[in-house]
Amino acid sequence: MREAAIDAFAETGYGGTTTRQIAARLDMSPAAMYPHYKSKEELLYAIAYEGHDSALQVVLGADIPEADATTRLTSIIGRFAQWQAEHHSRARVVQYELAALEPNHYRVITGVRRRTTQVVRDVVDIGIATGEFTVPDAEGVTLALMSLCVDICRWYPSGRYNNPEAISSLYADLALRLVGAVR
Repeated sequence: MREAAIDAFAETGYGGTTTRQIAARLDMSPAAMYPHYKSKEELLYAIAYEGHDSALQVVLGADIPEADATTRLTSIIGRFAQWQAEHHSRARVVQYELAALEPNHYRVITGVRRRTTQVVRDVVDIGIATGEFTVPDAEGVTLALMSLCVDICRWYPSGRYNNPEAISSLYADLALRLVGAVR
């Protein structure tokens, strides 16, 4: 059910999708959806939470706390960028349909997003403290790094950028350039 909703939301947007359309993708009646999700918004929340938590787990799993900041940042950003490409439809829905969430659900999702961003910010701060990175604004560069990765789901695949591993490598390199990494 979630996969059908993700496909529908990615194609026509949350506002342009009805529960009837989602149910039709599953050859079921709209009423058959309600035991699982009381509303379309509840379904979006489940998708958004699962997607954001998955992205957080990817970022946490890519971190190598015992490594230097340069290694940590390239691992985190490379893997996060790759996840955005590999799951571009899901990522598009969870990143760009948040305004449709009710306030309590929105707060939960933004909390998960903040935790994901904080992992990157902590590594940027460590890199600055150790002299590996030369940036005048840690918050600004962290936002730029996160924005670059999140935006992949908007355009992927495109032209010669249709390989998640290649995007991972490119974005890891771009991350080092953004932080002014000393190599």
